[in-house]
Amino acid sequence: MIRLIDRDEVARGLGYETCIRLVRRAMIAFSKGETLQLLRSIIPLGEGRLFGTMPGALAPDGPFGAKLISVYQENFAKGLQSHQGLIVLFEPESGEPVCAVHAGEVTAIRTAAASAVATDALARTDARRLAILGYGEQAATHARALVEVRDIESVVVWGRSRERAVTFCERMTLELDVPFSAARDARAAVAEADIVCTVTAASEPILAGAWVRPGTHLNVVGSSYAGPREVDDDLVVRARFIADSRESVLRQGAEFLHAKAAGLIGDEHVVAEIGQVLAGDVEGRRSRDEITLYKSLGHIVQDLVSAWALYSGSDDGVARP
Repeated sequence: MIRLIDRDEVARGLGYETCIRLVRRAMIAFSKGETLQLLRSIIPLGEGRLFGTMPGALAPDGPFGAKLISVYQENFAKGLQSHQGLIVLFEPESGEPVCAVHAGEVTAIRTAAASAVATDALARTDARRLAILGYGEQAATHARALVEVRDIESVVVWGRSRERAVTFCERMTLELDVPFSAARDARAAVAEADIVCTVTAASEPILAGAWVRPGTHLNVVGSSYAGPREVDDDLVVRARFIADSRESVLRQGAEFLHAKAAGLIGDEHVVAEIGQVLAGDVEGRRSRDEITLYKSLGHIVQDLVSAWALYSGSDDGVARP
């Protein structure tokens, strides 16, 4: 029988410390060419709605499967997850489907874990002040994940609804025992930040390069396909640009593609994949004043390694059940 791992079981079983370790290993393996995957396929379903399919394998003879995911941006206002779907796992020995995992909850946790992995590799070691643009589910998971890799002393949050931003800050202050405060605008939010996470559904840039201090690290997360942008061309040009997947960014990274179309950068502006930095093959941050940018599009190996760990009970993500 096919096992079902629901949202509650994912939330109980996929801790941030474990997921950060899993994602780090998976992205190194990905950049070394040890995993197999296709570029994700996205079908637009209307304004703010998408359906995506993401197939892959953790190794030629390892666990494999696919994520089937819908993204409905309006779900946030209804108290629902914006990402809904399943990760279907197949057993590598027989090829049988063995498990279906709640994709929304895995996506929420592993996306933040991937940003934490990038932050640990690229942010200054003394980074303490975090800014989050957005106050939805990914804002909460990013805060939970980043406190695992840096001693965060304060978090400033901005969102289009100040009331919602204040409510979010009150809740997260109690949860993490770290002071959260709501900024009047995005520029004020990032003014003193060492680390910035953009986790919005913005279609046009909400963050300008002119507002970002030297030495800042950014995780640009909200846009997951070609089209909507969270940051402007100036910030893309100024930053040392690191991808989760080079191919994905060259094909689907909206901020990169817009700057490239404007003639401001070429493909070489993607200096590395995060897996290359983690493996020590490419230098990440080169100076205290350098701005580093991690473009997160999300990757199937992150989903598979997390889902397989839940199914197998192994925190290395690849052991047989």
